Amino acid sequence: MPIGVLIVSAFDRAGKALAQNPKRRSPHLTLYEVPETMKYWSFLLAKLAVAVTLLWGIRKIMLGLIPTPQTFMYVRFREPFATDLGYTFTMWIYWLLVVGVIWLALWDQRYRCRTCLRRLRMPVHTGSWTQVLFGSPRTEYICLYGHGTLKVDELQIHGDQIRDWEPHEDMWKELASYGETKK
Repeated sequence: MPIGVLIVSAFDRAGKALAQNPKRRSPHLTLYEVPETMKYWSFLLAKLAVAVTLLWGIRKIMLGLIPTPQTFMYVRFREPFATDLGYTFTMWIYWLLVVGVIWLALWDQRYRCRTCLRRLRMPVHTGSWTQVLFGSPRTEYICLYGHGTLKVDELQIHGDQIRDWEPHEDMWKELASYGETKK
């Protein structure tokens, strides 16, 4: 039985057990009690696993297509990385592909909802570039289903800033309560 099937069935059993007894609290926080975080990071690991598998297959195909280097002075190197220009250039291109694919997977994960894993939409620009001290420029993205808001600073003075994810309890209940208070 594949390991992926075992992992999915274990998560399914744990989720059903938690749903049957929601008041169960252990002294230790388990991964099943924070499913949003678990789902978010599991999705990232799944994306990276698929990317690594595809890149490994591409590497095997590339190695099969590259001709073996000629023997030089009765010596054939086991790994012709620094001795064969064609092989070295091909591996350099492959390395750029690997870095690009991993960067794309991480970049895509940054702008996903932590709850439903959908892409965050509707960027709203706040702040001003002329008043950096009082209201630095930032962009806010929201989940279309009301799970939360991601605030990304546009001004990065000392390196990459941590993105601020604010989960919303239930946006529709909050909006309905505003309508009821006006009546």
